[in-house]
Order: sequence, then structure tokens, then C-alpha cells
Amino acid sequence: MTVRRVAVTGLGVLSPVGNDPKTFFANLMAGRSGIKRMETDFVDSLDCKIAAYINDYDPLDHFVKNKAATMDRVTQFAVSASQQAINDAGLNLEAEDLERFGVYLGTGMGGAASIEEGYIRLYKEQARRLKPFTVLMAMNNAASAQVALDFGITGPDLTFCTACSSSSVAIGEAVKQIRHGYTDVMLAGGSEALLTFGTIKAWEALRTLADEDEANPSASCKPFSANRSGLVLGEGAGMVVLEDMDRAIARGAKIYAEVIGYGSSNDSTHITQPSIEGQARAMRKALKDANINADQLDYINAHGTGTKLNDITETNAIKQVCGNKIPVSSTKSMHGHLMGAAGAVEFVACMMAIEEQALPPTAHLLEPDPECDLDYIPNVGRKNVKVNTIMSNSFAFGGTSGVLIAKKII
Repeated sequence: MTVRRVAVTGLGVLSPVGNDPKTFFANLMAGRSGIKRMETDFVDSLDCKIAAYINDYDPLDHFVKNKAATMDRVTQFAVSASQQAINDAGLNLEAEDLERFGVYLGTGMGGAASIEEGYIRLYKEQARRLKPFTVLMAMNNAASAQVALDFGITGPDLTFCTACSSSSVAIGEAVKQIRHGYTDVMLAGGSEALLTFGTIKAWEALRTLADEDEANPSASCKPFSANRSGLVLGEGAGMVVLEDMDRAIARGAKIYAEVIGYGSSNDSTHITQPSIEGQARAMRKALKDANINADQLDYINAHGTGTKLNDITETNAIKQVCGNKIPVSSTKSMHGHLMGAAGAVEFVACMMAIEEQALPPTAHLLEPDPECDLDYIPNVGRKNVKVNTIMSNSFAFGGTSGVLIAKKII
């Protein structure tokens, strides 16, 4: 069987730092953080009062009122980011063979707001019935199903739920669909909207959330810093259009990059604690799949959550596989941890890094941790640098890793 090459031809993103790829990347390069103190009616009941919200997204700008009311926020994000990616790729869906077109989407919590609303109605308000669409809004595959429905896509439609690596795994598995001839085009990525009272309280119980920086709440997420205290929850979506390379070239599509490597593995050590060997295993698999050496990488977008253990573990895994010369950064320092959408949003950042030949920084890295001793591009993005080949890391509770490698078409 001929293994086909896979091109990235369209990008879509909704994030706490921008709702289109150019704005998103410009804000990352400028070190602008979307993390802020929450302004919700339940904030006073939280110990952790910071999050990375999308405050400038109005579903009625994207959907008629009746339709918006039948979709959880996570699904709204997914459909909107998919529309961006399709438009960016210049696809004419009426001319597509939609049986050869698929949707692979990752999410960690699915319709979290719809589930919580149902519980509130039942247990707090003592309602006798729930909204008729509760199940359809809450189910984990609602977002991918709605994307396929809205765009008439009749090829494979799958939802991936591997916690924080969900959308990286979705992209990697979508690449395999095209490589081996099952589809010609894939919409792949992830969406997450879990900033609800119950979800945040559950995360508080894990004791992994960052303390608020009282002087500057937007600087509360400090990956690789000596004074880091944890992750900051965020929301958003990232979607990419993947295509058979020959097809993309033939139709004159803009090609951001070629996806050349994908590695996935499980730590099989602990449900929450990351493993150096597990992370290294996924990176090695991605490099082997890409048929390149680590010294050919120009940039690594780290998982970089800002927790004590994760940052040290990932640093050591990167050093074990890639050495200590490759620039690394964590954009979570600005857009927060988007959980199931994190990998896809960060992959969009990598595509823009190749497009702009620039590297986004790790923001708020003012006090380096001696145990985290790589080049983390502290505080200031780098412009006019060579960015031909990137690696994007995503690691997760449960131990599932997803690592993607892409290169510029030269």
C-alpha cells in the first residue's frame, strides 16, 4: 500500500487570547495572557478564582437562536472553529466527495455545562423534568457529530477522549486515515468548555490549580518557573484541515506544513503522575514515524502545564530524547490549559510559528527553576528565526501521550 503524505491546509482557533489564527499568534508572540479573575456568580464559592475564558464569543454571531439553544458551549466552539478551518482551506464542500471526508475530534469533558445544568435543575431546583435536549447536548460525541451534520460530512466521525492529549491524538489518528487511503480530507482537532462550578471544584480537590498571582492575575500560570504553583483551566477549540498532499498541491491550496510524525503511548505507571519514560517513548515514536533525528527539530511546543511534577518530568524526557539545544516553550502560560482542546490549539500555534518564522515565548518565566534547564524562550518571542520542523507534546491523566511532528514544505 502506498503511504500518502499529509498536508495541513486550513486552521481554525477559538482561544482566550484570540479567535482567529493570526490574532491568536500575535498575542502569543507579544506575551499577552488571557488568564484573569473570574466574574461569575459562583466565584466567591471557589478557592481558585482565576481561569482563561473566551469573553468575546457570542454564539448568536454564529448560529440562529433556536439552534444555539440546542448545543452546549463545547459544540458551539467546535463548529465555529471548523468553519474557520474550512474557510481558511478554501474548500468548496458542494464539490467534495463527502464520503471521503472525515471528522476526528478530541474532548476531555464533553458537554460539561449541560450536565451541570441538569444536576442543578434536578437536585437544587427539584425540577421534575429536564430539557429535552439534555442528553444530546451532554454526550461526549455531540461536538464531532454536530460538525459532521452541519457540513454534511459522511466519512468517519469519531470522538477521542484521552484527557489532555485528546485533540493531539485526534489529529494523529486523522493523519493515519489519509496516509493509508481511507479518506482524502479530515477535519481534526478538539474543543473544551469546562469552566463550570462543579468542574472547577473537582479540579480544586486535585490540588493542581495555580495560586492567583495577586499582583498580576494574568501571570498566574508560570511553567518551568521556580515559583510555579499549578495549571490554570481554560476553554477553547482548535481545528485543522488535513489533506492528501497530492490533492492539496493539485488544487493549489496553501500548505502550512506536512505532518510527518505521530507518536502515541501509555505510561502504564500511575493515573495522574507523569512518567519520564512514557513521555520519552511517545517522542521517540513520533521521531521514528517522521524518519528524522531530534537535532532536525527547530522548536518544541511543550505540554508545560505549570505543575511542579509535570514540568520537571517533561524537561527530563525532552533532554533524554532531544538533548538540551532545541528551543522549547509553553503557550499555556498565556491561554491556560484547554484540556481536551490543548493539543490542537497548540498545534495551530506551531503551524503559525512555521508560517511566521517566529517562536512564541513561555510567559512569566522570571525565576527559572534550576531543575528545568532548557531554552524555554523566556518572556519574549523570537522573530526572524528558522522554524522548519516542529514537535508538539501532549501528555495526560491516564498516561496517554500524543506527540505530533510537522515540517515546512520547502
